[in-house]
Amino acid sequence: MSTSFPMDGMRVRFAGETDVGMKRTHNEDNLYLPDEERLIMVADGMGGHAAGDVASKLAVETVAGFFRATAEDPRITWPFMIDRENRHEENRLITGIKLANLKIFEMAQRDSRSRGMGTTLVSCLFCDDLVLVAHVGDSRVYQIRDGKIRQLTEDHSLLNDYIKMKRIAPEDVDRFPHKNVIVRALGMKETVAVDVLRQEPRMGDLYLLCSDGLSGMVDDSDVLKLALAEKDLDRCSERLIEAANANGGADNITVALARLEPA
Repeated sequence: MSTSFPMDGMRVRFAGETDVGMKRTHNEDNLYLPDEERLIMVADGMGGHAAGDVASKLAVETVAGFFRATAEDPRITWPFMIDRENRHEENRLITGIKLANLKIFEMAQRDSRSRGMGTTLVSCLFCDDLVLVAHVGDSRVYQIRDGKIRQLTEDHSLLNDYIKMKRIAPEDVDRFPHKNVIVRALGMKETVAVDVLRQEPRMGDLYLLCSDGLSGMVDDSDVLKLALAEKDLDRCSERLIEAANANGGADNITVALARLEPA
């Protein structure tokens, strides 16, 4: 069921859904919808049946827990060096994600059953005057504005690196043999770089966060059509997942939506 929170003359409404897909027997994705903070997250775990879901769950729980622990403390003792050029909420989001990375990495080092586990993470934090988008990995955030869809995040994948270096022709992308290779994720190393984008909120904007179970199965143009056709966010989440499954559902599918509405 969707929920909404006040936001500087507007409201931001959240909804989301996760599904195991048609080919997998186990869901390694995790979805976080807000209960207090206007924070939404999607994580796609890696490392096999025994560890991928552990990593993705630990990621969203660590970031959410960090936000709860620091909600009333303006003098936060950061476990990581902060960037004084960033505003407080941006440092808070980056630090929560870096803390999640460290916890996943340390667990993988301690427990042989978790060796090699990791997870992607995409998140949106809705401040009164700013939307902060932070991510690691190849899960995505899209913005739908004025009837157009735009991918805000950049995939941290081997395929995307090849595309940027122009080492692969557009017509060969679908045949690239290492499409699932991630070059940056939480838990891969002791430290991680977190990409952050700042967006000015605008009435009617829809932010769509997803694992590659959606983006890899449904073209952006079809995602846009479905999002524009279905105004109910709960039903929109369901229809996007149905589309991914109808196209084969090769992976776990997670969708999270946030829309800026009149107060």
